[in-house]
Amino acid sequence: MTVAAEGSPALLRSRARRKALLQSESVQGFALISPTFLYALILLVLPILVVVAHSFWTQHYLTIDRTFTLENYRIALTEPIYRDLLWRSLYISLTVSFLTVILAYPIAFFISFHGGRHKGLWLFLITIPFWTSYLLRVMSWKVILGYNGVLNSGLMGLGIIGEPSTALLYNTSAVIITLTHAWAAFAILPIFVSLEKVDRTLIEAAKDLGDGPLRSFLRVTLPLSAPGVISAILIVMIPTVGDYVTPRLVGGKDGVMIANAIQAQFGKAANWPLGAALSVTTMFIVTLMAGATVFIIRSAARLAR
Repeated sequence: MTVAAEGSPALLRSRARRKALLQSESVQGFALISPTFLYALILLVLPILVVVAHSFWTQHYLTIDRTFTLENYRIALTEPIYRDLLWRSLYISLTVSFLTVILAYPIAFFISFHGGRHKGLWLFLITIPFWTSYLLRVMSWKVILGYNGVLNSGLMGLGIIGEPSTALLYNTSAVIITLTHAWAAFAILPIFVSLEKVDRTLIEAAKDLGDGPLRSFLRVTLPLSAPGVISAILIVMIPTVGDYVTPRLVGGKDGVMIANAIQAQFGKAANWPLGAALSVTTMFIVTLMAGATVFIIRSAARLAR
């Protein structure tokens, strides 16, 4: 009976299907990436879950009360200081993102369409400033924008101003300028990759149909490079919201961002639950803002076509 059962056609077909499934490319591919996927899941998702859990607890001096509460979110969303810092951070992040893309697009366009065989050299030259430390690049802007810095000295030498200006440093504008320069290369590269994928014959066809350079750019090149623009905006927008080094060094009291408040809660204030609530709130709002940006740019690209 056992031998007959083991050799039954139904059992043989079931074993054959199971063997074929194990030998399929999809299963083998999943088995190949599953250790890496689990490793990344632990490193990325687990810390976020810990932060989210802390945001619903309460800090009592050196101990944490794990009783569920929404008080931290009430403080994060209603306290004027945190609300103002959050809106300022979103404003700086959006401004830096769009300024960076506006400055990066012409450079990426030139390299892609006019770089010729020297495209690799141009990309190499763009990355040279980023061989140095991020902190050093921020400090260099502090030297440039400082009271006795390069810019003030140059303006005084040209006779434009009579004495050094204090309006160049320790404000929101200084943070925007520094972050725009710091993230420029990260916007150029994805836009360049997207422009490289644009079919040149489509541009030639647009010209043959009577479109001028500007019209063909707006109707063909720009919409087709929209994925690179979206990537560049997201690459710049998301990290700049959480930047706390640049505001601390060149922002002063008028350039403080939400990340500085979060760092203070996790540091000197030792109020991890409130810091976690501020972090989760910022992350949620940035996610909504990034999704809205992607939707708007894609809609504009479709309308341009």
